[in-house]
Amino acid sequence: MTETRKCVAPAAVTASVYKQLVTTPLGRLGWLLGTGFGSGLAPVAPATAGSLAALVVYFFVPIGEDSVALYLLIGGGFLVGIWATGTLTTPADHDPKRAVWDEFVGMWTTCLLLPKTLPWMAAAFICFRVLDVTKPWPIHRLERLPGGWGIMADDLLAGLYGALLLNGLRLALFD
Repeated sequence: MTETRKCVAPAAVTASVYKQLVTTPLGRLGWLLGTGFGSGLAPVAPATAGSLAALVVYFFVPIGEDSVALYLLIGGGFLVGIWATGTLTTPADHDPKRAVWDEFVGMWTTCLLLPKTLPWMAAAFICFRVLDVTKPWPIHRLERLPGGWGIMADDLLAGLYGALLLNGLRLALFD
């Protein structure tokens, strides 16, 4: 017996918005990036799933923790993310849970200058998730920015806080 599956739009997205998102090539690209290559569709803790996906991508991509390529990835990812996550917003939902590209950029930012080892990557993951959930001042205020700006800016700052905290710890205790 074969199982058939229907593609169902997320509840917060109306049928017309969903149709508009996935019927144009640019809309599909925005959806693909905005959802973190689909990791934002996880039924439980999509932001955590997006952060983990970002960490796996970073860990296996051959770029160093202090390379120009990482800085370009973060900067370009932030700018593209403003657009991509913005395509997922609706008037009723200004920060949809499925929009997790911000987790990718925030996670990569947390990893700046940290050794690319499992213990440091685990520490970066935990640190970023704690900062992203608790949103210490002024991270929470950045969510008020319009559209994709608000979605992206708070996670970029959480990533910067994480990078500063972990690199300070690394320098104080291990170097």
